[in-house]
Order: sequence, then C-alpha cells, then structure tokens
Amino acid sequence: MHLDVQDLRNFYYRSQLGRAAQASLRGRILELWPEAKGQTVVGYGFAAPLLRPYLKEARRVIALMPGPQGVMPWPANMPNVSVLTEETCWPLETGHVDKLVMLHGLETSERASDLLEECWRVLGPGGRALFIVPNRAGLWARRDRTPFGFGRPYSSGQLETQLRKHQFLPERHLGALYQVPSTKRIWMKAGPAFEKFGRRVPTMMAGGAFMVEATKLVYPPKGKVEPARALRPSAVLEPTAKPV
Repeated sequence: MHLDVQDLRNFYYRSQLGRAAQASLRGRILELWPEAKGQTVVGYGFAAPLLRPYLKEARRVIALMPGPQGVMPWPANMPNVSVLTEETCWPLETGHVDKLVMLHGLETSERASDLLEECWRVLGPGGRALFIVPNRAGLWARRDRTPFGFGRPYSSGQLETQLRKHQFLPERHLGALYQVPSTKRIWMKAGPAFEKFGRRVPTMMAGGAFMVEATKLVYPPKGKVEPARALRPSAVLEPTAKPV
C-alpha cells in the first residue's frame, strides 16, 4: 500500500523530523554519487527530495511517482520534472537511465518483482541504482508516524537476495537515519551527533534505513555457442567446365 503524496510532502518538507531525515539520506547519497554531470537521473516513489543536488549539472532529472501514491509538482519555482506513472510501466526508453534512486517505492509495492524488472529495463549499460528501504531491525520501522513505518521492511540479506534474483549486482551498502525517530527536543538536538556516529559503525548496524547501490547485470548467452558458419560467395559467376 502506497502512502499518499500529501502525507509524504508534509513529512519531508513541513516537519522538523522529516527535514532531518531528508538531510541524512541526501548526505549519504552524495557520498556515493557526488556528481551526475551530463547524466540522466531518475527517482521513483518519493525520491524527489534527494534529487535536488543534481538539477543543475545533470542532463535530465525525472521524478516518477506511482499512481496509487499521487503526484505533486516538483521542484518549487522551477520547471516541473515530476511525472505520474503506472507502477510497472514507466514512460522511459529502455537502457537510457544512468542513475536511479528508489525511495518509498519497493517496500510499499504489491508487485515488487515486476517493479524491479522495470528498474532493470530502463537502466543503461554501466548505470547504477540505489534502493533505499526501511531497516527491519531499526527503530524507524516500528514508528508509523514516519513513512518508514509502512510497507515491508527489509534486512540487508533480504534486499540483496531480491536484487540478485532480478539480475542486479549489489556493489556497496550504507546505513542512514541513525537518530531517534522522535520529535522531542532532546532527541532532535542529539540527532546530528547520532548521524555522525552512525557513519563510523559497520553497515550491519544500520540505522532506520538500508541503502544498497547495485549495477545492472547482463548475462552472456547460456549453453555452448557455436561459431557462425562462414558463408561462401555464390558460384554463379565462376567459369564453367569445358564440355567433353
């Protein structure tokens, strides 16, 4: 079940905890992808808050939002790049995406397998995808006051297994959202310290969310491949034998 776009917007743009979550996720993404000059960057779900750093230098930025969730114009005071789309049929050409970010898309989808196939289709050779999902063992997945408390949370192993089944090769792992998901002043004030500490701990001790960077895996043809038979030029123009 997808969340409503109005609830997502209110959390990330109009609440103090949401803005802190946005800063944590965006900071981690910039560690992986510091630039996207001349590339096509696509976000699916509600990844719009994380795409802003790429608006100036990327060749194209697109924020895809699934129909059950709804869509909002984005970014504010700039030409709109958000698109309402069918969950498993994106209006993108095959193999044209360089970077793909998925946030609040996989864990809330009832057709996760088909969704990952669509991700694989649009990603180009050498392209990279970043899947962000709630951590099953984290505090954020247990609080339904945030978007990370809805849908199916994942463990690191579960997410990797799902990606490998759909021809993705997990490359790097990061954790995010180490601060306590509470709006109390004491926890909000300690949030930056928790985030700083969390970046130093192993990924297996991830905070409220897992971030897995994966590349598109293209398998070679299966079975024994025989070399193509060399074609001999037609003998129609060759001289014929002399009659006896």
